[in-house]
Order: sequence, then C-alpha cells, then structure tokens
Amino acid sequence: MKLDRLALLIVLLVLFISLAPAAAKDHSDKTNHNSVEATGHSDTASDQNHDQAHGGGHGHVNLGEILPLYSCIPFACMLLSIALLPLIAENFWHHHFGKVSAFWAVCLAFPFVYAYKGIAIYEILHIILADYIPFIILLWALFTISGGILLKGTLRGTPVVNTIIILIGTILASWMGTTGAAMLLIRPLLRANAHRKNKTFIVVFFIFLVANIGGSLTPLGDPPLFLGFLQGVSFFWTFNILPHMLVASIILLVIYFALDTYCYKKEGVKAPDDGEKKPLRLVGTYNFIFLGGVVGAVLMSGILNLGEITTLGIHRPLQDWLRDGLLIVLGIGSLMATPKALKEENEFSWFPIIEVAYLFVGIFITMVPCLLLLKAGPNGAFAFLIEAVKEPVHYFWVTGLLSAFLDNAPTYLVFFNTALGSFYTDMAQSSSVPLLMTENAIYLKAISTGAVFFGACSYIGNAPNFMVRSIAAEAGIPMPSFFGYILKYSLVYLIPTFVIVTFIFF
Repeated sequence: MKLDRLALLIVLLVLFISLAPAAAKDHSDKTNHNSVEATGHSDTASDQNHDQAHGGGHGHVNLGEILPLYSCIPFACMLLSIALLPLIAENFWHHHFGKVSAFWAVCLAFPFVYAYKGIAIYEILHIILADYIPFIILLWALFTISGGILLKGTLRGTPVVNTIIILIGTILASWMGTTGAAMLLIRPLLRANAHRKNKTFIVVFFIFLVANIGGSLTPLGDPPLFLGFLQGVSFFWTFNILPHMLVASIILLVIYFALDTYCYKKEGVKAPDDGEKKPLRLVGTYNFIFLGGVVGAVLMSGILNLGEITTLGIHRPLQDWLRDGLLIVLGIGSLMATPKALKEENEFSWFPIIEVAYLFVGIFITMVPCLLLLKAGPNGAFAFLIEAVKEPVHYFWVTGLLSAFLDNAPTYLVFFNTALGSFYTDMAQSSSVPLLMTENAIYLKAISTGAVFFGACSYIGNAPNFMVRSIAAEAGIPMPSFFGYILKYSLVYLIPTFVIVTFIFF
C-alpha cells in the first residue's frame, strides 16, 4: 500500500477516533434533533436549544439575529479565491490552495471567536463535527469504492454513446446518490472520449444531470431531500417531482445531444481503430456490495433512533457516528479487496479528494455566518430576502439561487420551515408537514426542486461538482474557471431551462 494511501486512511481514522463520542445521553425528544445529512450535510446550528452549546453561562443567544451582514465577507473572499486565483496565479494556486483555504477560515474564526466567545466556538465545532467530517468521510468512501469499479471493453465517445452514459447516470443518481453515480461513471465517460478534441462541455453537462438534477426522485439522491425525509416528508413523496425532473432532464439532454453532434462533426475526429471490438464488461463488481453498504448506512442514519451523543459540547445522534464508522470500514474494505493494478488501470489517484477536503473545510467554516443569518429568518440581516418569499415561484428561485452557493441542505430547511410557518402557524410539525405535502404541495415542490436543481449552477453548489471537475482536470481536460462555468454554461443552458420549468410548474 502506498504511503499517501496509508496516510489518508490514518487521517480518517484519527479524525474518527479522536472525535469519538465523549458522553452518551438519554433523549426522549430525539425527533427534534435528528441529523439531517444524507451526503455529509446537516442542519447547521440545529443544536442551539442546548444550554451548554452557548458557552456555559451565556444563556440562549441567536447569533443569526445579531450578526452583521459583513460577517459574510470571508466566505465571499473564499469563493473569489476559488474563482480567480487559478486564472491569475495558477502555479501558486496548484501548490498552495490548502493554505489559501486555511487563511480564509482563520480570517473568519479569529474575530468570530473574539467577538462571540463560546457561542462562536460552538458554531465552528458544530459545522466541523456535524457537517464537514461526515461530508468528507462520505465523499472519501464513495470516491474510494467507485475507483475500484472499471468498465472495460470498446467504448467510443460518440454523441449517442455519451448521451446514453449521461442518461444512465441521471437515472442512477436518485438511487445511489448524485455523488455515487458521478464517481462511478465519470472515468468511463472520460476514457470513452479520450480521442475527442472538445470534451469540456461533455463534463459540464455530466455535472448538470448526473451530479445534480438526477438526484431528484428519492431522499437518497440529494441532501435536501433526505433532510425533508427526516422532517416528516414521506420517502416516496419526492416522486411528485418526477415531471419537473423529466422536463429539465429532457431539455438538457436534447441540448447536449445537439451540441455534441455538432462538435463531433466539426472535429472530424474518428475513434482510433484498436482492432477487434471487445465487449463491455465491469471489473471489480464486488465493489457494488460496498456501494450498497454506503447507501444502507446513510439510510440507516435517517431511520434509526439510537440516542444522542455529546462530543466537545456538540450533540449528535449515535446512529450518525455509527454511519461514519461504517463508511470508513466500507472504504477500507474496498481498498483491501481491490487489486492495486485495477486502481492503476482505472487511473485512480487521491488528488481530487484531497483537493475537495482542503477547499471545503474553508468553505464550511467561512459559511457559518451566512447560514446563521439565513436561519434567523425575518429577525436577521437577510430579513428582506425571507420576507419577499411568498409565491411558489419565489420559493423556487430564492431557494435555488442560495443553494447554488451555500449548503443546499440548510437552505432547504430555512424555506421548508418558512412555508410551514406561513401556512400552519402554531401547528405541530407532525400535523403540518402532511398538510404541506398535500394541500400546499406546490410550495414543497418549489423548495425541493430549487434546492436540488440549482446545485448545478456552480462548482460548489453540490458536493460531486468539484470532484468531477477535479477528476476531469487531472485527466487533462481544460475545465472552465469558477466564473467561466457560470457565465458560459449555467447562464446559457441551465437558467433558461429553469425558466421553462418555472412557466410550466410554478
């Protein structure tokens, strides 16, 4: 086993062991404190009702109600660094992106802790323990396991073949998660198109459909939908979004096929003749057992109620710790079961997951004030935005645009609770959620589709976006910059598609 692989395993194990549960606690009201992450995301600050979470004697303080809007500046600087530094200082960024991420995290953390003491420490610890660590463990597990599945045989990237691969990934995303489907299929897609000149748009549309919109049909597909499942939305209710998903997917697939057909003819490049065509076959199929284990572990964490654990003052459900431990075991099991030669043939390397781990720790920490301001609703600096959301079209676009740049799971929760408060004031959630699913279902559809669909609008809108970009860039494909992705692709193809979805459904 190579040293870098061993080092990554040791880091994951040390993180898990060193942050292991410090104290178990009975909790009869667990329903109100369930973790909400399906793919590593959770409701940041969901534990604020616990007194000790606010720095001992500080009492109950809602930071979102007192934070100034300028507290979001480090997050904006973090995004600008991701957007601009690869363009203006490529060599520096390639070697020091981790230091840049740490710099902006420190720029937020130091003044934040100085100003708000124990409450700020709690919020930072909470997003690291309950959000970031589960997030990166899940991504590592899916990345590691999918890297042990190799599609062999003759596969040539024609417009028809590429469209079929993206279509298959779109279908799989709702059942094995957008991250799982994307990590499984991105490498075969890249190998199939190795002979093509223009491959950038192929990867971008793969991100649109496989890494985002395809995860619309079940709570396993995308974190916001799993959050809704934990809040009481029935597992199969999300099939009500099928018409929305079909419209968006068909439009984008048609555009992609037309664009790929045009480029394919214009390139005039023919696939190299390797002699006799070899039938397609999957190698390392035993890794599907590990993938099934990942899906089962995630689903288990949302269904079981095993009690609550306190770690460094942060309350987390025991089943979430169990899930994280199982994911590490599954990832290590896949590494042990998969021959080194298969990984090498699959062009597997650790760089994409390392890049995501370094960058997203900065994103998660600097994002804390933004999420707290959103959660404060009409009592925070984003009150003007929350109070403007009244109609289904507002819920769709505001939830969506915020989900494109913030964690889409807590954004979903903000507007989910906004809708409940608007229609069912002072009604218990157990009674109001079924009503929201039926008599006001259009609002829940708007919130759900907005959170899932708009995750495709930027590299940081959803977890697998950046990983797919990193894998493609490592394979030598010139991927667009942060702003280039938005200006050349999201605004040109995604936003008009969402406008059509708006006119049809909202």
